[in-house]
Amino acid sequence: MTSEVRTKAALAQDASTIMNKLTTAQKNAALLRMADALLFEQEAIIAANALDLHNGRENGTTSSMLDRLALTPDRIAAIAEGLKQIVELPDPVGELLEHFDRPNGLKVNKIRVPLGVIGMIYEARPNVTVDAAGLCLKTGNSVVLRGGSAALESNRKIVEVLKAALRLTEMPADAIQLIEDSDRASVNEMLKLNGLLDVVIPRGGASLIRNVVENATVPVIETGAGICHTYVDAGADYNMAAEIAFNAKVQRPSVCNSMETLLLHEQFAKQHLLTLADRFIQAGVELRGCEQAAALIPSMKIASDEDFSTEYSDYILNIHVVPDLDTALAHIRRYSTKHSECIVTENKAHAERFIKEVDAAAVYHNASTRFTDGFEFGFGAEIGISTQKLHARGPMGLPALTSTKYQIYGNGQIRG
Repeated sequence: MTSEVRTKAALAQDASTIMNKLTTAQKNAALLRMADALLFEQEAIIAANALDLHNGRENGTTSSMLDRLALTPDRIAAIAEGLKQIVELPDPVGELLEHFDRPNGLKVNKIRVPLGVIGMIYEARPNVTVDAAGLCLKTGNSVVLRGGSAALESNRKIVEVLKAALRLTEMPADAIQLIEDSDRASVNEMLKLNGLLDVVIPRGGASLIRNVVENATVPVIETGAGICHTYVDAGADYNMAAEIAFNAKVQRPSVCNSMETLLLHEQFAKQHLLTLADRFIQAGVELRGCEQAAALIPSMKIASDEDFSTEYSDYILNIHVVPDLDTALAHIRRYSTKHSECIVTENKAHAERFIKEVDAAAVYHNASTRFTDGFEFGFGAEIGISTQKLHARGPMGLPALTSTKYQIYGNGQIRG
């Protein structure tokens, strides 16, 4: 018997031959139908989401992870708005990247084309279901979605709504497929569907990404876990530093661009750590720190090497006091996942050095790491944030979901 994974991947592949022929206007019309359908069916979507939230509480899911899972009218409106923003973005498919004429008379164009069939493997964030579908469909790709079991009811209802919307358009409904089998074997099967899937994109925690990278035979675009740092330099403006650090940790700790470690110059720490730590504690953040930080805040737990290597995605923050910029840079080199890193400083030379030397997809001066996001960068929804260096890096918008094709025009040339 053919498995669900293989059956649905084959349907997506068949649909991709139609997707490749659609005009920008046809694709945009489908996306607008999808956005309207999400708003029209929001009560049904929220009811399905309530089942996932109930199951999550029964299974002891943390509050921060429940926040990632939860859908509200405002969040559904934002998700629908993300689709509308994708409509407003230029369609990269067919874009002429290069043209050149060869001495033998051949005329060569290099254009953008869809990747084909994209496999998305992700965890308990139902908004990713819509983001991934919207970006893939706009770029003429079919998509096979495999979300986490914690969001299965939400994802099932969302995909049902999206596919119903597509049946009213010229876009094939089979271009979106959801794998409902929650067994890990379904993930492993996707990773080896060469010939049906053209690329796999994992989006989630470190263990999920590691499993995909280590076991896939299908090409992978690697999105990364986010162990993000904020370094506050000597002489930094306290109010600015406090607002940036607080936002980076507390505004939404469950996401990959939230801060996990706050690095403080010892001069700044001596003057301000007590006040800053009290603000975090009042917000419910558990603080773990180096011995120097703990000497200033005795209630603080000593942070271990494992702590500095952990993406908490929770109300937990490491604090490390350093004597200088060099030590801060060395700490980031050791523990960074090359996602998003920030320096808060009034020293322009230090800022420029940090920007140039830190190896990460996004490097900030005097701004929160929470801005590493396709929506914030003006890309519309994003497919993920790539921490690798091949093909795409950082928030991946529409161009990252295309490949290239050379089109060669001749008049009878043969090679001698």
